[in-house]
Amino acid sequence: MAATAARTQSWWQEKLHRLSLHARVTLLAAVAVGFAVALVSVSAYVTVRQQMYQNLDNSLIDRAQQAAKNGVLTNQKNLVNIPTDAFGLSDIRLGVYLANGQPIGATNSYLPPMGPTELDIAQNPGDEASVRTFGTRKGEHFRVVAVPAEFCPLQARCDIDPDLLQPAALVVAQSLSPIDRTLHNLGIVLWAFGLVGVIGAALAGNAIAQSGLRPLVRLTGAAEHVARTEELRPIPVTGSDEISRLALAFNAMLQALARSQDRQRRLVGDAGHELRTPLTSIRTNLDLLAQADKRGGLRAEDRQQLLDDVRAQMDELTTLIGDLTELARDTPQVRDAELIELSNVVEDAVLKVRRRAPGLEWDVQLAPFPVWGDERLLGRAVTNLLDNAAKYSTPDSPPAEGEPPARVIVRLRDGVLTVTDSGPGIAEADLPHVFDRFYRSSEARSRPGSGLGLAIVKHAAEQHGGMIYARNAPGGGAQFTLWLPHAATQSR
Repeated sequence: MAATAARTQSWWQEKLHRLSLHARVTLLAAVAVGFAVALVSVSAYVTVRQQMYQNLDNSLIDRAQQAAKNGVLTNQKNLVNIPTDAFGLSDIRLGVYLANGQPIGATNSYLPPMGPTELDIAQNPGDEASVRTFGTRKGEHFRVVAVPAEFCPLQARCDIDPDLLQPAALVVAQSLSPIDRTLHNLGIVLWAFGLVGVIGAALAGNAIAQSGLRPLVRLTGAAEHVARTEELRPIPVTGSDEISRLALAFNAMLQALARSQDRQRRLVGDAGHELRTPLTSIRTNLDLLAQADKRGGLRAEDRQQLLDDVRAQMDELTTLIGDLTELARDTPQVRDAELIELSNVVEDAVLKVRRRAPGLEWDVQLAPFPVWGDERLLGRAVTNLLDNAAKYSTPDSPPAEGEPPARVIVRLRDGVLTVTDSGPGIAEADLPHVFDRFYRSSEARSRPGSGLGLAIVKHAAEQHGGMIYARNAPGGGAQFTLWLPHAATQSR
C-alpha cells in the first residue's frame, strides 16, 4: 500500500512538473474552488438530509404517541372497522405489533414493516421509541417508528376491565419518496452550481494567470532576446510585486554584464593599442638588423644597442601580457583564499625591488598582520607599488657627492601599508586617474611601464575587500596607502 501511494505521488509530481506555470495556476484555482464547492455542497446536503429526517422522526413519534395515548388506534374494533382516512393518517401505514409477535392492521391497508426492533418495543414497554429506515425490493424506503401501546382485543370491554389490555407496539411507517425526491433535486442543484463554480474558477484562474504572468512572459522574451542578439537592453518594469522585483534583478544583472562587457572591450582596445607600440619597435629593429646584414652588417656596438633595445621591448611586452592576463580575469573576489602573513609578503617584495633599484635607500618598518587572500596576487600588488615608488624616486642623474640618496619609506601597521617615494609627486589633474588602466601622466610617458601596475593594485585590493588611494605626501613625493581587513573579520 505504501509503495503504491509513493508511485502514485511520484506520477502526479511528474505530470505537474510537465505543465506550464500558466496551466498550474489555472489548475490550482479550479482545484481549490472545486474542493471548496464540494465541501460546502456535501455539508449542505448532509445538513438538509439530517434536518428533514429529524423533522419527520419528530412528527411520526409525536403522532404515534398521541394515537397510543388516546387508545383509539390501539382498539382492534376501531382499527379494523374504521379506515385510516378518518384519523388523518392517509400518508402513512399503521399497525399494532403484539408482544406475542402477532401483527394487526387496518382493513384494506398495507401493514407497516415489523421486525425484531418493533417486537422489542412491544415486549419491553418503556418511554423510548424506535426509529429505523426500511427498504423494499421495489426500491421503496420507509421511515418506521414504534412506540409502546396497550392493545384492546376485538370483543373485550377494556373500558370496564383494564386488565384485558395487552402490551403491544403501535407501528407507524411513512414513505421516504418525497424526501428522496427533494434530496435528489437538491443534489442536482448542488452539482450544477458546483460545476459552474469550477468552470468559473478555471476561467478566472486562466485570466489571473495571463494577467499575473504577463511580466514573466516579457522577462522570458527579454532573456531570449539577449541570448539571441547579445543586446543587453533592460526591460521596462511596472509594479512592485515579486515578478517586478525579479525583473529589476534581471535588469541589474544585464547592467552588470554590460559593464563587464564594456570593461572587456576597453581592455581589448587599450591592450591592442599598447601592444602595437612594442611590437612595432621590435619589428623596426629587426628590419634594421636584416637590412644591415644585407649591406655587410653593423658595427658591434650598434648591433649590441639594437639587440638591447629589442630585449628591453620584449621585457616590456612580457610584463604587459602578464598584466593583461591578471586584469582579464575580472573576478569579483578571491576564490581560493588562504591565511597569509602580510608582513612576510611585503618583506619579500621589498627584497625583490631593492635588488632592481640598488641606488635607493629603503626605510622599512613592518608589523605582523594576518589576512585571508591570494599570496601571489597580493605579492604582485605590493611589488607594483614598490616598483612605482622606485621608478619615480630614482633620479635621472646620479646624486652629487655628499647629497643623500633618494629614499622610499614603507610602513605596515594594523593592515595599512603606506609607500612614500621621493619623486616629484602627482599632479592634481592626474590624482583621480592614477589607478585607471593604461593611464599614464605626461611625466610618466618618458618612463618605462605599461600603465597597468597601479590598476592591478586596485584590482587586488578590491578582490580582498580592501581599498587603495593615492595622495601627495606632506614632505614631498607621492604616497600610496593600501588597506586590507584583518583575517578575523574576513569571510573565507
